[in-house]
Amino acid sequence: MFSLAWKTIRARRGSFAAAFVAVFCGSALITASGVLLDSGLRSGIAPERYAAAPVVVAAGQDVSFGQRFAERVPLSVERVADVARVPGVRAAVGDVSVQAGLRGPDGSVPVVVHGASSAQLETGLVDGRMPAAADEVALAGAHVGDTVSLAVGAIASPYRVVGTTGSGAFVTDEQARTLSGRPDRVDAVAVLADPGTDADGLAARIRQAVPGADVLTGNDRADAEFLDVGAARSFLVLIAGSFGGTMLIIVLLVVASTLGLTIQQRRQEFALLRAIAATPKQVSRLVATETLLLSTVAAVLGALPGVGLTFLLRHALAGYGAVPENFQFVLGPLPVVAAVVTSVVAALGAGLIAARRAARVSPVAALGEAKVEPPTLGRARLVLGWSLIPLGVALSVGLPMTVGGDAATGGAAGSVLVLVIAVALLGPRLLTATAGVLGRLGLGFLAEANTRARSRRVGSATTPLIMGVALAAVQIFTLTTTDGAAQRQAEDGLLADRVLVAQGGIAPAVADAVRRTPGVTAAVPVAHTQVLVNYQEMGDPATESYAAQGVTPDGLGSVLNLDLRRGSLDALTDGTVAVSQFAAGTFGVDVGSTLSLQLGDGTPYQARVVGIYGNGLGFGDLTLPHDVVVAHTTSRLDDEILLAGTDFSALNGMLANYPEIQATDALQAAQRDDGQSSVTLLLNLVLLAFIAIAVVNILVLATAARVREFALLRLVGAKPRQVRSMMRGEAAVVVVASVVLGSLVAVPPLVGISLSVTGFALPTVPPLLYLAIVAVAVALGWGSIALPARFALRPAPVAAMRVGE
Repeated sequence: MFSLAWKTIRARRGSFAAAFVAVFCGSALITASGVLLDSGLRSGIAPERYAAAPVVVAAGQDVSFGQRFAERVPLSVERVADVARVPGVRAAVGDVSVQAGLRGPDGSVPVVVHGASSAQLETGLVDGRMPAAADEVALAGAHVGDTVSLAVGAIASPYRVVGTTGSGAFVTDEQARTLSGRPDRVDAVAVLADPGTDADGLAARIRQAVPGADVLTGNDRADAEFLDVGAARSFLVLIAGSFGGTMLIIVLLVVASTLGLTIQQRRQEFALLRAIAATPKQVSRLVATETLLLSTVAAVLGALPGVGLTFLLRHALAGYGAVPENFQFVLGPLPVVAAVVTSVVAALGAGLIAARRAARVSPVAALGEAKVEPPTLGRARLVLGWSLIPLGVALSVGLPMTVGGDAATGGAAGSVLVLVIAVALLGPRLLTATAGVLGRLGLGFLAEANTRARSRRVGSATTPLIMGVALAAVQIFTLTTTDGAAQRQAEDGLLADRVLVAQGGIAPAVADAVRRTPGVTAAVPVAHTQVLVNYQEMGDPATESYAAQGVTPDGLGSVLNLDLRRGSLDALTDGTVAVSQFAAGTFGVDVGSTLSLQLGDGTPYQARVVGIYGNGLGFGDLTLPHDVVVAHTTSRLDDEILLAGTDFSALNGMLANYPEIQATDALQAAQRDDGQSSVTLLLNLVLLAFIAIAVVNILVLATAARVREFALLRLVGAKPRQVRSMMRGEAAVVVVASVVLGSLVAVPPLVGISLSVTGFALPTVPPLLYLAIVAVAVALGWGSIALPARFALRPAPVAAMRVGE
């Protein structure tokens, strides 16, 4: 069987090339997705400041698979002494990092302030001594005896330079903790070991002495130094899971369509095999062996460009700020093996399903059907196809109208695949109907007749193009709908006359000073964070991360319009929360309900819901009391201060004391740059590129295999221009059906997504973007049929008739 399968593949290289390309590209995508997931689980960067410490102790940032606290979880200062007592520890350094500004004649220069004891982790002293008093500093680039001004959150304090260092600024350990806003906490404990001490053994002893803390070695130490490393890994896990699941389904559909068309074109061969006594089992074994040989080679070769694709993705993700610049992906064997196995299994399953009819049909019926497709579709196929349409519509529109929240959005987004499968099952019927409509508009007899007679083959070839149009519309217009709504909410809801911002943040005390400034009628500080919400989803416990803001209720209505639907924001005090309409649907809460949260640094927070508002996309799904949020962020600073007033001349003078702070208008502050949306769009474009390749691949296969048919038409008197005219008519059927059906398939999911996230049924569909999707579909469909048809007409008719199918 192996020899026969290999000879068949060699004899039908053109037909099998299409299946090879489909599996090859599918394997590349699966490999890239696997590398993303593997990197999210195991990758990172090398430590910098902690490179001299073989062991680093930090509080746990991870909550569960793919979930972590957004703010730094600090350690109690007592942990430093606990670690120092472990045998083998030469020194335990309680490290704190504070973002500050070094004021000078030309403005404020960013500088990171640490505690004096952590100087031994870096270059140490160059001159002088380390600080011993709260107003002393050791500073790079300064001179002993100088007086400098260090500002944290735009609040400056004078310091006397008592030493110079190779880099950074160092104050006493106590002063560093005070500047961080957590006098009894440290960021991490860097462990310096006695000479000859094994790092792994020391880490094991520290875990026993300090239970519950993360004890890190190797590159994992960078997790304690750079919070964005852990956040990047969590992000990669999430996008690999969501992107990989959709991608697997699409790869399966594309491979199934390609193999199905390849096997349909071999019906005469299978008919002859059945007529000379080949059993259904033998035909199935032949198809399985062919598919196994082809898919194995294609999957192995496809994994190589898949690895190369990950380098491009890493560069793009770093450019969008999704991962740090020096974050490296893990290139292990597991993603490659998983891609090869998945691709082979998917191809083998698709091939056996496609060969089922050819293997089971009787020899006499096989010979009768070798040249003519069965006139009707199977009852099971029709029932399943028509049943999936109302199911898809119910998922896309019904859930947002009844449930709401994340479940509704997920159901609406996933319904596009259900509807695409329905269209694939009903494709021959739908294409026949399209040909009938176009026939009445002057399509041409041959084109209409051929489409009706070959509806199965044309349906298999058209399915990827329909899927491409539908997915492109859903993915792109979902982003335009959500981003457009978020931008509108931010612009319409931000009522402030001025917005104060500063690099690194603004100290809460600044807001008090601004309020006392003449001409300012309201000053509302805003702090942004991410919180984890615990709720019930379909009866099961769930924990998800949501954007949150902390504000003060006093003067809030003058600077911010959250589109309050129920409740009151005046009651926003400690122990309360306001929730967006979308989030309320997800959590199943309303005014008066209790919500269980974990704040940015992991602190539990039980909150009573006091308000439900509509502008969640523009300002975050949760609004908390300002002091609650600020007390549990890494910096303990505000991100901005929203101002309302009648005269800001006095304010401009007051801000001269805070050179780090800049005043901007509300419109500029409302402008958003969502890197996550850009990453989502990038991954979807990669997926759409795969679908585009599949469309060209399968349409070229379907057209190039008709050499003998074209030759026969020419032998009975048809001229080449008439054959080309027929193919243009068939191309019109394919393109029109793909654009119309793909657009119709995209409508219910987009309506459902728009209802779920914005409350309006009409999604944001920029006309130029839709025309671009249509133009690409027309170019792919028309070019993949017209160009191969021209090549197929080149051989002389008699010579072409000698070519086997």
